[in-house]
Amino acid sequence: MDASIGPGAESIRPHVFVYPLAVWVAMATIAVANGVLRETVLVPRVGEYTGHVASTAALVAAILLFSFAYFSWTPIDYTRAELLLIGIVWTAFTVGFEFVVGHVEGTPVSVTLGQYDVLAGQVWIAVPIALLVSPPLFGWYLSP
Repeated sequence: MDASIGPGAESIRPHVFVYPLAVWVAMATIAVANGVLRETVLVPRVGEYTGHVASTAALVAAILLFSFAYFSWTPIDYTRAELLLIGIVWTAFTVGFEFVVGHVEGTPVSVTLGQYDVLAGQVWIAVPIALLVSPPLFGWYLSP
């Protein structure tokens, strides 16, 4: 069963999202490990801000590598609409996960939102941006 977004729109095939969800789980696992590494190794050695920037850069690199590898390997011929939706889902899951973990840890929403404040020197926004753009970027060029 395919779902169309509107008249003349590309159809969305729900079954093609299984593998991208597995890729997101792998990337989320790496993100958690990255956070542990940041807090236990980087921050004590280089400080909070430098650790934040280095950790974010490493995570963005991992996201781009995983996305590149997946779209190089997959035999699925994704439509542009599906690639856009994969990026949106990866981004929404990640931001949602971050807010849920923050809530469980007792972190105020204002603190979690503050991580997106580019004017305050925060670079975390690069992570959701990488998640949003990597499926369309690599999928359009690398899928069969």
